Amino acid sequence: MKSDTKIIWVTGGSSGIGQAIAKNFAKINCKVYISSRRNTELERTAKLFSKEKLKVHPLPCNVASETNVIAVAKQILRESDKIDCLVNCAGITSFKNAVDSSNREIKDIINTNLLGSIFCMKAVLPEMIKQKSGLVINISSTAAEKIYTGSAAYSASKAGLNAFSKVVREEIRGLGVKIVNVLPGPTETQMWSHEQRKKSADLMMKPEDLAHIIVSIFLQPDNIVTEEIFIRPITGDLVI
Repeated sequence: MKSDTKIIWVTGGSSGIGQAIAKNFAKINCKVYISSRRNTELERTAKLFSKEKLKVHPLPCNVASETNVIAVAKQILRESDKIDCLVNCAGITSFKNAVDSSNREIKDIINTNLLGSIFCMKAVLPEMIKQKSGLVINISSTAAEKIYTGSAAYSASKAGLNAFSKVVREEIRGLGVKIVNVLPGPTETQMWSHEQRKKSADLMMKPEDLAHIIVSIFLQPDNIVTEEIFIRPITGDLVI
């Protein structure tokens, strides 16, 4: 028999927005699995949470590796019998104009942000469809809609994720599974340079504030879905 405890898988869960989301899910007594490429960062996050009497389960995962993603999803299902919510939060970027970006840099961004999220979705959706319930929350970006020079590959990866998710949502509509795209504006994380954060921190959102919104999406009634949500600083978009 499956437990009533909600099982959450957060990719990119060792820092930034992903870490804040994992913490907020742990606070409402969910069983939270966090993934990132670096095991040392995952263990550091687990120890940090334990000081606040919060528990998370670290599972290293390079989402750009289809094999790695499948193995981690299977491990979670083996241990917990289900996955109630996947939060696709793993992401990378490079603040360079397209002509100055190497093909390798562009490929890494697309592989992580777009293909990595797709791999994770495909790993959990069959079981969610089988159990007629489940939620996928994709942490996208307003860069998918607004032009930010120096972010062509990142914007393309997020726009692609939005489009993929919209189609899949329609393909599985009526099967009890929700897919939500969240498009945050500038948020104070390590994705930005130290200089940019020091200069613009007051104009950026905080990961903890976004995390509250993400958990509130999870707590919505089963018969409704917030399909897409834009979240921006009240002062508007950051001028880089």
